[in-house]
Amino acid sequence: MKYGFLLDMDGVIYRGNRVIPGAAAFVQRLRDSGTRFLFLTNNSQRTRRDVAMKLCRMGIDAIDRDIFTCAMATARFVAAQKPNGTAYVIGEGGLLSALHTNGYSVVEDNPDFVIIGEGRTMTFEMIEKAVRMVSSGSRLIATNMDPNCPTEAGPRPGCGAIVAMIEKATGKQAFSLGKPSPIMMRAARKQLGLSSEETIMVGDTMDTDILGGVGLGYRTILVMSGGTKLGDLGDYAFSPDMVVDSVADIPDNIAFPDGPNPGLSQNGTAIPVEQQRSYPVESVVMPS
Repeated sequence: MKYGFLLDMDGVIYRGNRVIPGAAAFVQRLRDSGTRFLFLTNNSQRTRRDVAMKLCRMGIDAIDRDIFTCAMATARFVAAQKPNGTAYVIGEGGLLSALHTNGYSVVEDNPDFVIIGEGRTMTFEMIEKAVRMVSSGSRLIATNMDPNCPTEAGPRPGCGAIVAMIEKATGKQAFSLGKPSPIMMRAARKQLGLSSEETIMVGDTMDTDILGGVGLGYRTILVMSGGTKLGDLGDYAFSPDMVVDSVADIPDNIAFPDGPNPGLSQNGTAIPVEQQRSYPVESVVMPS
């Protein structure tokens, strides 16, 4: 079976503004081999064109249609729930662009939805306005519930931290569309034209990437190039199908199949992760 990949970005492809060693070569081999893939991000700040340009400037070949953002998932969801609706938005260009593309108008009073994304331009007055709108009946939407965002200077408050203030003040719970939401992850799989069994989620975070993949029956690969440490796995009731140091260490026969997959048994079932950690990645040879 030939697989397709959903690739988390920060911690998997790059860290801050630096490419993770081997990531550019891995992506290029996926493209050269015709393997279907998408980059997934819970960051709603940038449009997918902006994200693609960031990757290109890092030396990774990418175009708009290679990117799937939580802003896109959010905009498509609200447009399906209430076509041509209105939203009050705390967020930046990527979220605003996605909403406009899907027929939504951004307003300052009486919106159908209050939608929260990432941003550095948020003020307390904006939070107060959002609280009043939600209390008056507008529905609360979060592009994701990540509590913080990694930066080169250290973590900063994420969308989840902003949403938590509004939830606490209103007693209303936000509906989140970012990973691990099945809405976003299913939409990304369908965009690639893959079945669940053909989809591999690669991420660095157990709470979002791996949880989302496990919940939808995808195969999952956890990389150690982000924020998760091997010792953290014991804190979770679920496990990834494979653990590797980085995308550069994903066995060739999984990414570029030519015979049995080293992460799978002969009948296609997953080999326990404890056995895979000791798998001799260095011995896997790229098929000629």
